[in-house]
Amino acid sequence: MANDSSKYPYKLPFSYYLNPDVLFLAKNLLGKVLYTQIDGKITAGIIVETEAYFGVQDKASHAYAGRRTNRTEIMFGSGGVSYVYLCYGIHHLFNIVTSVEDEPHAVLIRAIEPLEGKEIMEERRNMLSSKAAISAGPGSAAKALGINASFNKKDLNGDEIWIEDHGLRYSEKEIAATPRVGVAYAQEDALLPWRFFIKGNKYVSKPNKI
Repeated sequence: MANDSSKYPYKLPFSYYLNPDVLFLAKNLLGKVLYTQIDGKITAGIIVETEAYFGVQDKASHAYAGRRTNRTEIMFGSGGVSYVYLCYGIHHLFNIVTSVEDEPHAVLIRAIEPLEGKEIMEERRNMLSSKAAISAGPGSAAKALGINASFNKKDLNGDEIWIEDHGLRYSEKEIAATPRVGVAYAQEDALLPWRFFIKGNKYVSKPNKI
C-alpha cells in the first residue's frame, strides 16, 4: 500500500465520477475516504464495501428501463453528486451517481471503517467504534457519518460531503466480488458479482464470506 505524503491526500476531482465504467469505480472506491462535515463536525471512514448499479440495463437499479421519477431523476444527471434514499422507511442509503448525463449509473456505499471523528460516530450510533456494527451495512454507514435525506443531490466536491484519496491501494487478491445484497427481485441480475469488499475487514457487512 502506497502513501506518498507529497501526493496524498486529495479530494477526488469531478472528472473522476464521470468515468462510464461503474464496475471499475465501485472497486476503485475501496480504500478511498468518505467525509462529512455537519455543524463544523467532521467524520470520515475508509470505504471497504460497495455495490455497482449499471443504469437502465440493470434490473436491480432504480433507473432500470429508463424509469424516471422525482426520486430517481438525480441519477440521470452527470456524476459527482449524491443520491440518498430511504430504505424500508428506516435507513438512509448513500449512493454516488457516476458517468455522464443520461447514463444513470451509481455506486452504493455499503460499509466504512471509521477513521476520523470516531467519538461523534459513537454518539450517533450509540456504540463503540471498535464494534463492527457501527458502520457495517449501508444504513449503519450512513448513520455513522450523519447522512440523512438532506444529503440527497449534494455536490461531492463541496464542503458538506466529499471523498479523498489517501493513497490506499488494494490488489485484486484483496478484493472480493460477490452478488449484491437484497436484490432478489432483479432475477438473473441478482446473481451478478457486482458487490465488492475488502477481504478480512471486520467492518464489511454480512454475509462477508466468499
